[in-house]
Amino acid sequence: MESSNAPGGAGGGRREATRQKLYEAAVTLIAEQGFSATTVDEIAERAGVAKGTVYYNFASKSVLFEELLRHGVGLLTASLREAAERTAREGGSRVDSLDAMIRAGLVFIDRYPSFTQLYVAELWRTNRAWQSTLMVVRQEAVAVVEGVLREGVEGGELSDEIDVGLTAAALVGMVLVAALDWKAFQPERSLDDVHAALSRLLQGRVSGNGGQGGNG
Repeated sequence: MESSNAPGGAGGGRREATRQKLYEAAVTLIAEQGFSATTVDEIAERAGVAKGTVYYNFASKSVLFEELLRHGVGLLTASLREAAERTAREGGSRVDSLDAMIRAGLVFIDRYPSFTQLYVAELWRTNRAWQSTLMVVRQEAVAVVEGVLREGVEGGELSDEIDVGLTAAALVGMVLVAALDWKAFQPERSLDDVHAALSRLLQGRVSGNGGQGGNG
């Protein structure tokens, strides 16, 4: 996972770099063999650090994974928000913002496919210690999409019959699942190609009529 610049001088930067190595090692190993089968020793070895370093940075393997989920979904949320805000600054519509967020999601998943695979898998589990954290960070990501949808409804650009919460979740889910399908089964397709297909879905151009909302 990508690291952010942490305050605290050289010492803080070194610790952030170490945590980044541990995130990357953990996500790769857990994607390969599952959470239960992955040991702290293996995470430390993959990260190139001593086992004690893992426990210095994270109280346990579960805490490491919980922080990994928080870190990764936080990056996704920031990416979605930045795409929406950039589009708005450039004078784009709310649908343009949603389209930009679809692309931002695809770019994120293209960069972090193993993390995305883990995140989607964990959404379906109910017995994990980090379930409440996962639900909180998931809602933060969905809330970014909800905000743009709500603005579109209030501005008359989108139908007021839209169920904002469910539609936002559906859009996020569409990007996640479609992108995983792309990476696993259609890797020869370009990001632009996949984005264009999802963009057509967003704009309602799947009925064969050729216009937005099926009216063209």
